[in-house]
Amino acid sequence: MLKSKFKWQLPKSDVSSDKIKEIMDACQLSEIAAKVLINRGYDTPEKATKFLTLDPEAIHDPFLLHDMQKAVDRIQSAIVKNEKIVVYGDYDADGVTSTTIMFETLNELGANVDYFVPDRFKDGYGPNMAEYQQFVENGVNLMVTVDNGIAGNEPIEYAVTHGMDVVVTDHHELPEKLPNATAIVHPRYPGAHYPFSDLSGVGVAFKVASALLDEVPEEFLDLVAIGTVGDLVSLTDENRFLVASGLKVLSEGQRVGLSALLKVSGLENRQINEQDIGFTLAPRLNAVGRIGNAGEAVELLTTFDDEKAELIAKHIDSVNDQRKQLVDMVYNEAILQAKSPENLARKTLVITGIGWHQGVLGIVASRLVEATGKPTLVLSGSETDTNLKGSGRSVEALNLFEALNTNRELYVNFGGHHMAVGLTIAKENVAALQTTLEEAATVADLDKNQVSPLPIDGVVKVDQITVPAIKDLAKLGPFGTDNPIPEFEIDSEKVTDVKQIGANQDHLKFQLAGVKQKIDAIDFKEGKLMPYLQALPEDVRVVGTLELNTWRNQTKPQIMIKDLLINAVPIVDKRTTRLSVKMFATQTTYVFFHKKSYEKVQTYLKPEVQVAVLEDQENFDLRLKGNLTLVDCPDSITKFADWLSKQSPDALTVYFYQQNNAYLDGMPTREQSAKVFKFFANHQDIDLKKQLPDVVKHLHIDQNMIVFLIQVFFELKFVKIESGRVSSIPNPKPQKLSVAPTYQLRKQQIETQEKLLYSKSATLTAWMQACLADKNKGVAE
Repeated sequence: MLKSKFKWQLPKSDVSSDKIKEIMDACQLSEIAAKVLINRGYDTPEKATKFLTLDPEAIHDPFLLHDMQKAVDRIQSAIVKNEKIVVYGDYDADGVTSTTIMFETLNELGANVDYFVPDRFKDGYGPNMAEYQQFVENGVNLMVTVDNGIAGNEPIEYAVTHGMDVVVTDHHELPEKLPNATAIVHPRYPGAHYPFSDLSGVGVAFKVASALLDEVPEEFLDLVAIGTVGDLVSLTDENRFLVASGLKVLSEGQRVGLSALLKVSGLENRQINEQDIGFTLAPRLNAVGRIGNAGEAVELLTTFDDEKAELIAKHIDSVNDQRKQLVDMVYNEAILQAKSPENLARKTLVITGIGWHQGVLGIVASRLVEATGKPTLVLSGSETDTNLKGSGRSVEALNLFEALNTNRELYVNFGGHHMAVGLTIAKENVAALQTTLEEAATVADLDKNQVSPLPIDGVVKVDQITVPAIKDLAKLGPFGTDNPIPEFEIDSEKVTDVKQIGANQDHLKFQLAGVKQKIDAIDFKEGKLMPYLQALPEDVRVVGTLELNTWRNQTKPQIMIKDLLINAVPIVDKRTTRLSVKMFATQTTYVFFHKKSYEKVQTYLKPEVQVAVLEDQENFDLRLKGNLTLVDCPDSITKFADWLSKQSPDALTVYFYQQNNAYLDGMPTREQSAKVFKFFANHQDIDLKKQLPDVVKHLHIDQNMIVFLIQVFFELKFVKIESGRVSSIPNPKPQKLSVAPTYQLRKQQIETQEKLLYSKSATLTAWMQACLADKNKGVAE
């Protein structure tokens, strides 16, 4: 069967029809949306109504945050005294939006203020000692950090002892020792009890701005939405209201720089949603910090000049394109390492490269985890560097930070959390790092826990999916962390109209058929699955999200596929009489039953592809998994059926190439056998290399048949062959031709080729699936 990428987790219990109707009536929702609310714990009219009502009361009093009053007092004092203030930001989407809000707020209040966004490669994350020293020398009186600072003990201590005050506003994990700052504004400060602990960096900056301005500054809500969604914090409670409100402001296009960015991103003049932020806006703002200087992003967000905004937006868009190219380039090299025999045998991956761009290593690690299901570290440096630097991403079953933290002495620098880490390590310690990670995977029993869970909100029939139902689901948004977009298993009759789409044909499009309607479905990056869905259209199960697609003023439901499985092993019939290079371009295991067939196409095979040559009995006993392509035709149908019954493929593609067609040649007749035998008895010392064409012409028998009979006669000692010359043996022992191994092999080949090469496609696939299902019997019937 074609396995799912995730472990599907349906709701544990059925919801009563009375409960569903109660929520439907109270909230005026469709059945689908009502079920989602109930399964997520909003199971009373009161809870459901409160969740759906985006009430401004959700915004908590900013002065409930620790040290807010101290922060406001110090900032106001600096404004009154015209002291030099610097806003110290960060280089991701959360950091640049935080910087923009704090800078514009202080500017509006008449402060003598500037901002600084660190360079990822020169300054690193958070307070940088050299930069702080420079600010002290330049006479800065007050530093206000946004989206950083909580772990900046040393630089902040230096600042304070040299007369510069520091107000820290941050949301990251709290270290054991907190910095000696003038004020620390943090939603999870020990002993403080702010009602909502999951504000992003921009959320904290927004709170400070609200406290300073003595009102909720709605003009900043677009920035709050971008930073909050971009930083993947919880979209519940206060954040949900802030993002929902910010999406409205963002759609109105009030900010010149964001309007320019929306235009170059193809989002102009439309209602912006959280997915537009997560997949389009935030990645562009992040890209600047990944491969350039994120100060340019703040410049875009703060400008009032249309022409300047357009220029910066276009440049940011081009930087994002550059980022994509860098990711693709590094990923293409990294995946080759991931598929080496050594790495295929490992539970985890440590991938290293020379000259890979540091800013994209985390993205590449994420893609490798998605492709392989393995916790992955991607490291790079120059030829002359003694150290490698990089990022790691993990799966739910392995806490990557804890796994690597057991050998902390290996690293020059190290930090992170459950799912992601960053580190610098000496090249000589990479082998030890690999061992540490692999041992942690063994302890975590990663083989059993490797498949990540996928919570599913319920099963929906194709005929239940309507435009009004999808609009009702949208009312549960904005979606994100802790309020994920609803995922459904789609109950369909079958899939139809399966095709590959996209410039490189790498995406999959098909329709899910119900009784009354068909709905389009899109599965990105899975175009390679097309033949498998076509092979078993009634055995496909899918999980996906429900969306609306508007084309030429017509709005229809559409399903975006998250995962799929096929309940039987798909067998793709590509039987051929010719092998070409393009037939060996797929990432699969190519299986050869004859070494000669493998040698014939060896130059077609890329170094990274997996190959199994089963000619030897030892290799014939191999148990193979994954996607298999059977290149040539085996000799024995009985042995092949037995072999097939012991395999566990996800999918099978069959070429069954056969150079010598025994089925079409057939077995020799008695007359042919006697004629050839008589000829060699009467003609001694025939040089086959030179005289075979003349023999064929004389006997009027096909050349292949003559060569076959010569081999049979040789095995029965009717003739001898020396240096290509055939001579008869006087008075040979009488034997039946059928006892010769070559004769027996030809009979097996004819039976096998009849079954595998000349049966109808449906008959072949049904027989092979029966063999695969028959784990005990494993014989041909």
